Amino acid sequence: MTTITEVSRTLDVSTRMLRYYEQQGLIRSARRADYAYRVYDEENICRLRIILVLRRLRVPLRAIAQILSDCNAAQAIAVLQERVQEVEGELRSLTAIRDVLTMFIQRISGAQGVAQRIGLLGDEGVLMAVRALGLSNPTLKEKVIMSEINQAEQEQWKRLNVRFIMLPPMTVAAFHYIGPDPEDHVGEMASRFVQESRLYETKPDSRMFGFNHPNPSPDRPHYGYESWVSIPDDMEVPLPGVKKHFPGGLYAAHAIDFGNFHEWQWLMQWVDNSPDWAGNGSPEGPENMFGGLEEHLNWVYAAHHGWPENGLPGKIDLLMPVKRR
Repeated sequence: MTTITEVSRTLDVSTRMLRYYEQQGLIRSARRADYAYRVYDEENICRLRIILVLRRLRVPLRAIAQILSDCNAAQAIAVLQERVQEVEGELRSLTAIRDVLTMFIQRISGAQGVAQRIGLLGDEGVLMAVRALGLSNPTLKEKVIMSEINQAEQEQWKRLNVRFIMLPPMTVAAFHYIGPDPEDHVGEMASRFVQESRLYETKPDSRMFGFNHPNPSPDRPHYGYESWVSIPDDMEVPLPGVKKHFPGGLYAAHAIDFGNFHEWQWLMQWVDNSPDWAGNGSPEGPENMFGGLEEHLNWVYAAHHGWPENGLPGKIDLLMPVKRR
């Protein structure tokens, strides 16, 4: 049996993603009576290796769930064949893009002056060619091999649709825990606070933020997580919560589906490479994610209603503090 921390380090996957895969029913862990940590047996470690490989190949989780179920070989092949067809469509789109770009180059090279070049690129023949591309997902190169997939992964930050959000100052109820599964612990504390205080009824615009505190590190056995729930200024916060004031600030925002926390790296790369914006992290540095926040959208509403199974899908805004260069 292998602990969740050992699996996380060996396979380079966050403990949060491991918990998410468990919630989706893809893997299972156990808690031994004499042991405080979650542990995985060889069968589930093997399943996790398969999941990680298929995710790198852009196979969606619903398809992975089918492959890992009791489906026969023909069904598994059908699932993977569907992904092959998607890749082939992407390659056709990339080939079409290459052909249009080549046409641009040929037309510009024979044009005289800026006005003529602009006119050539905007004529109806070119517009028809562009409309016919039908591009769905331009992330793969023409040679689909692992090294090129890795390169595409490194370039994902260039494709982000980053928004800018000015968070106002607010009073928050803060919950903090250091130890195994810290997100679960603070989530339970914050959820209980929302339900017992009936916060949503008095402040329906309440928001929930979270961040690592401290960050995971090979030098310590555990990391921590802190959650903030915005509250009316005059509301009392019972223990284990603490009442705090958040000064607000300007943030670069990128929305993700729950579980895609690897996209934090993409957002940080986007900020690092921006000609106009720079990080504006807190003095604590990596101990609190450089001031970055994860806003769990609609969290207070869902907590108030007891997390119904047919609730809103999990969406999270990744928020990176920024300033003008």
